[in-house]
Amino acid sequence: MTYLELVNDVLIRLREAEVETVSQTDYSKLIGKFVNDAKRQVEDSYSWNVLSTTLTISTVANTHSYSMTGAGQKFRVVDAINDTQDLTLRNIPFANMNRFLNFGTTQTAAPTYYAFNGVDGSDDTKVDVYPVPDAVYSLVFDLIVPQATLSSDSTSLLVPSELVIQNAYARALVERGEDGGLNSSEAYQLYRSMLSDYIALESTRYPEEMTFEAN
Repeated sequence: MTYLELVNDVLIRLREAEVETVSQTDYSKLIGKFVNDAKRQVEDSYSWNVLSTTLTISTVANTHSYSMTGAGQKFRVVDAINDTQDLTLRNIPFANMNRFLNFGTTQTAAPTYYAFNGVDGSDDTKVDVYPVPDAVYSLVFDLIVPQATLSSDSTSLLVPSELVIQNAYARALVERGEDGGLNSSEAYQLYRSMLSDYIALESTRYPEEMTFEAN
């Protein structure tokens, strides 16, 4: 469903008139904010396969710091490997990485460790690797990256639309202070039940992504 369709679906449930664009009225803009808030909560609840992406970093000899270009800051790492050497990359605390890079003799070899270290000028996360590469290596990160905030009427939602609609509807009920057929607690209870059902279905198809956070 598109951003506009999501907003109109919530408006209909609230017994409000549909709009031709999300920015048409102050109330439709508010519902648009609820839709984006709901989207973020649904995305945070599970590692949805539809949000999967692969990011590859090609190292440069004697350079340990790289940008996770396009990944932003709010992502999950599903797997990380040194594809050139068929090695698993291990995530370590930044304090450990700092010691590797600054205490004693710094090793140069095929990277086997990584640690996140701040952001670059584009607000993408930076990653340090160790040992410091002594050649070109292909470091492959399998990530779950949230969809950007919905802003255009025609942008299609990636995560299950029914969950986002129900969550946004519950938020709207809280804001209105009225039930419209369901009170807000009942609406949120229905959302959580729907979320559990969707995650159960998703995990049968992608058993490696069974992290569930009830929100």
